[in-house]
Amino acid sequence: MPLLSRNRIIVMAGLIAASALAYAHLIEPKRLVVRHVAVRLPNLPPAFYGYRIVHVSDLHMGSWMTRPQLHRAVKWINILRPDLIAITGDFIDRIAGEASEDLIEPLSQLQPRDATVAVMGNHDYYHGVNGVRRVLRATGMIDVSNRVHTVRRGEASLHLTGVDDVAQGHDCLDAVLDQLPDDGTAILLVHEPDFAHLSAPTGRFALQLSGHTHGGQVRLPIIGTPVLPSYGLHFVSGLNRAGDMQVYVNAGIGMIPPFVRFGVRPEITVLTLMHC
Repeated sequence: MPLLSRNRIIVMAGLIAASALAYAHLIEPKRLVVRHVAVRLPNLPPAFYGYRIVHVSDLHMGSWMTRPQLHRAVKWINILRPDLIAITGDFIDRIAGEASEDLIEPLSQLQPRDATVAVMGNHDYYHGVNGVRRVLRATGMIDVSNRVHTVRRGEASLHLTGVDDVAQGHDCLDAVLDQLPDDGTAILLVHEPDFAHLSAPTGRFALQLSGHTHGGQVRLPIIGTPVLPSYGLHFVSGLNRAGDMQVYVNAGIGMIPPFVRFGVRPEITVLTLMHC
């Protein structure tokens, strides 16, 4: 091959790589997408047919996420007119005292019909979980970590349950099962999706909502997702099944270093509950 042609190929390859990196750092992380997913649940009470849960995860305020960007996400969420909002952890990526004000003002503007429920993630424990819990109290959210919150429509019940962060060893599934009523449909929030290997065999949950993986954050042609976190190796993104239980993994709206997204846009999910 002539030297000129070889040099031209090298230059072109460098330009393509630089362009891809610029896109992954500057553009795709801001290309927020709304995904509409119909979830068919057995034994769902008729009063909850069409119930809309908006699911978001992995805000990571303090690293890449800023207050204006979170405001934008909140505006999109409210436009979707959710019955309930579910946030599956990793609110912060900076010392909680510094990030709390940036969280409180935007999150206090969430407008679900019923409630906003949330659990903690591993990064919340890294950077100050007590500060994150103060944010939840200040914004009127309900922390369902190792707890059960019930939404009622007349005599019908929908149970929103959660376990605290698995990676840090704060999960207590037995406590949740002890609190969970026998009647009604139960949905479990847990940051790490691979917890489904423990939650599904109980037969008590119709649906698990998780985050943690960021959908891999980078998804390459042929290769797929080259890097995945522990407790997020089996259920990476989207709607999955673990036995008789369904698992939805949200790709998150924030990110962690390296601050790039490629093939995995930040995501707001609208889950519409349907009867089988």
